[in-house]
Amino acid sequence: MSEVMLFELPLCPHCRRARQYQEELFQAHPAWRDIPLRVVDESRERALAGAYDYYYVPTYYVDGKKVHEGRITRADVERVFRLAAGEGR
Repeated sequence: MSEVMLFELPLCPHCRRARQYQEELFQAHPAWRDIPLRVVDESRERALAGAYDYYYVPTYYVDGKKVHEGRITRADVERVFRLAAGEGR
């Protein structure tokens, strides 16, 4: 399994939606809860966020590679976790 990093902002509606989709997918695929997930609040961890190349949130990285940025659908989040689980390679 690969590490997932999610960059978000607390007031971002798209970020909240991404987290909601994550929870739905974790219920459907319980093994995905074991995937290492680091959620980065860019307003609190500015130095870390500044070290990554993205402009919009939510942004997902899998093993340090950006795989999604900006507005999000459930299918986008599913693709992220399939990649992290080794199902999308």
